[in-house]
Amino acid sequence: MSTGGKKAEPAGLHSHLHDHGPSEGPWWRQRRALLTIASGVALVLAYGLGQLFPQYDAWVFSIAMLVGLVPIARRALMAALAGTPFSIEMLMTIAAVGAVIIGASEEAAAVVFLFLIGELLEGVAAGRARASIQGLAALVPKTARLERDGKLEEVPADSLKVGAVILVRPGDRIAADGKILEGSSEINEAPVTGESTPKRKEAGDDVFAGTVNGEAVLRVHVTAAAADNTIARIVKLVEEAQESKAPTERFIDRFSTYYTPGVIVVAALIAIVPPLFFGGTWDEWIYKGLAILLIGCPCALVISTPAAIAASLSAGARRGLLMKGGAVLETVGKVTAVALDKTGTLTEGKPKVTDILSFGRSEADVLRLAAALDQGSSHPLALAILDRAAADKVQIPKAEGAEALGGKGVTGRVDGDELLLASPKAAASRAPLTEDQVARIAALNDEGKTVSVLVVGNEAAGAIAMRDEPREDAKQGLKALKDAGIRTVMLTGDNRRTAEAIGRDLGIEVRAELLPEDKSRIVGELQSQGLKVAKVGDGINDAPALAAADVGIAMGGGTDVALETADAAVLHGRVMDIASMIELSKRTMSNIGQNITIALGLKAVFLVTTVIGLTGLWPAILADTGATVLVTANAMRLLAWRPRGA
Repeated sequence: MSTGGKKAEPAGLHSHLHDHGPSEGPWWRQRRALLTIASGVALVLAYGLGQLFPQYDAWVFSIAMLVGLVPIARRALMAALAGTPFSIEMLMTIAAVGAVIIGASEEAAAVVFLFLIGELLEGVAAGRARASIQGLAALVPKTARLERDGKLEEVPADSLKVGAVILVRPGDRIAADGKILEGSSEINEAPVTGESTPKRKEAGDDVFAGTVNGEAVLRVHVTAAAADNTIARIVKLVEEAQESKAPTERFIDRFSTYYTPGVIVVAALIAIVPPLFFGGTWDEWIYKGLAILLIGCPCALVISTPAAIAASLSAGARRGLLMKGGAVLETVGKVTAVALDKTGTLTEGKPKVTDILSFGRSEADVLRLAAALDQGSSHPLALAILDRAAADKVQIPKAEGAEALGGKGVTGRVDGDELLLASPKAAASRAPLTEDQVARIAALNDEGKTVSVLVVGNEAAGAIAMRDEPREDAKQGLKALKDAGIRTVMLTGDNRRTAEAIGRDLGIEVRAELLPEDKSRIVGELQSQGLKVAKVGDGINDAPALAAADVGIAMGGGTDVALETADAAVLHGRVMDIASMIELSKRTMSNIGQNITIALGLKAVFLVTTVIGLTGLWPAILADTGATVLVTANAMRLLAWRPRGA
């Protein structure tokens, strides 16, 4: 995270934490690695020359030290001029020069080399967090097969414009976000979502750049340019999020503002007080003071939080869990209540045929005739019937004179028979229903289902029930939240009967027939009870409630609205992912706690051992470098995080 162009960091922040930007080529060819290698070679040569010419021992080790120290001192000076005098580089420079002055040039050279190794390892590990998310961008193929004027031509994928049509062959990665125009295939979304099972996608379904086409040729209508596709937006949002500091990170920064100058004062007192007032030898206590200076470097402490947050944000994004910064990541883990919208959040967002009733004709016949009337309609209920007919491979006859009846239903002729597909009330005006039929329809209505009755001639032939069904993992996801001790409540504008039917199926508290301002008010009520509330919705009509909640989470699809209006987003529309996001946050905060314990614990141990004379400069720098490497490695474990059960 570059600080270029920004105001100076608070004193105490060591600058080398912030210059591990992405680098081209392998780590061992980077400038930092080359400097470390040069310092190591100089140290080895110094040992050799020291054996051959013992009288020049101090000089050769001082020169070896300068190979590594000059670039460090230059960074220390630049940081000081920028307003950060107490950087790790400054402390390192003071300690190394002081060691040479008191005749410990061999140790000074070794300490500089060990410091550079620690920096190198830290940079490699921190770079992994960035590479993890930036690697997503590499999933998008460089070229695409574009249909133009009836011909296919290979073009750069980043040149594709919205509205273009591309051809995707079996085994190819899809070059852009789009909608399938023709073809049906299994799409492997594992590279983007981590989902191991390929998904069957058909005409009308959305596909994402970077996913892999399975067994059939697809024609895809491009819906987003390269800079706006799902992967590009994920990468951009995560990079922005990694620049945003969590409250814990800000506290550590403020703490280091006082901590680092405090360390310098303590080191100075240890170096000066014993010789002045207690008869100690100057060389011994200056040596101890320099060791304390190195032990006190805040390197491991300051990196403990940002390293964990960067790794966590990257791991979450690779699995479709986007959180906009460390503050959001930290807050998610404190959530004690989750308020969820119904349509498109707990449910799929579109009705499906759930029941087909036979009143005189077979169920297959009822579906066949209803589908004939609905052909060409874009009404959600009509689409549900057509989808079911397609799934059952029903041969749909052609309807003649099909006509919509203003809010009642649709009529037409098939095979010479007059047909009507309408609400039970409208159907009963043409073909009276029996008590048994009315009872069966009422039972379906009580389950929150919409029922359309098919009339053939003047007789009721059957009925079709439809409902916006819960997502496949909704029950499991809500159970995971409850098992974690989190209260769940459904907030919906839908009618009470439908909402309560879905609520009974899922086992969730229901508040129905709500306006947007009602949802916002209920979120406030939950907060007034001392609960930390997350609101999950589609990011549009739930906007007031999303804003009022402690954390607003947009559900599904990676749409612009979902990504821009909420604090976090569950891109792949799984209710289980909400529990996974909370789990990831808790795991991250636990990791940060471990890191702080490691950083301060090692310092405390070596502070005591140095003062009583058991350890010196070498162990001091090993303590600082070792703590930094341990903290960074511990944080990088989060990159391997997977949701429970994945």
